[in-house]
Amino acid sequence: MEQQSSYTKEELLSSGRGELFGPGNAQLPLPPMLMMDRITHISEEGGAYGKGLIKAEFDINPDLWFFECHFNEDPVMPGCLGVDAMWQLIGFFLGWTGGPGRGRALGSGEIKFYGQVLPTAKKVEYVIDMKRVIKRKLYMGLGDAKMYVDGREIYSATDLKVGLFTNTDSF
Repeated sequence: MEQQSSYTKEELLSSGRGELFGPGNAQLPLPPMLMMDRITHISEEGGAYGKGLIKAEFDINPDLWFFECHFNEDPVMPGCLGVDAMWQLIGFFLGWTGGPGRGRALGSGEIKFYGQVLPTAKKVEYVIDMKRVIKRKLYMGLGDAKMYVDGREIYSATDLKVGLFTNTDSF
């Protein structure tokens, strides 16, 4: 696989079908759980810690599935979906760097919410600074992330942890 610095929606969907990194390796979820429309930048260099940087975007429209059910007459994107998107991106990063196995979220440090995504919003942006990448028997990434809606920071998460596993029977 050619290592690109950005990915289109169709390329992200190919990841969801298991085509991008190969069978049994990291893949993104398919819609409706895919929480991004494009990766605008991915690099093993840069970021706050010099270990890598990921930037992605998600277009918001009032017809997204979660607005209909969360909550009746008070639609808002569930906060857990934003956090999951950041885990998704770290898992994608690990597959992109050549890590073998399937991605699994392993935890987080502190998560803060100080805003919301409403149906009137236009765009969510995710920025993940990779803090540590372990490439041994255990293939794992640790990152700090921020989520913005229409340019305003609304979520932050520290120490988001994702591992790649060649065997998930013990989960």
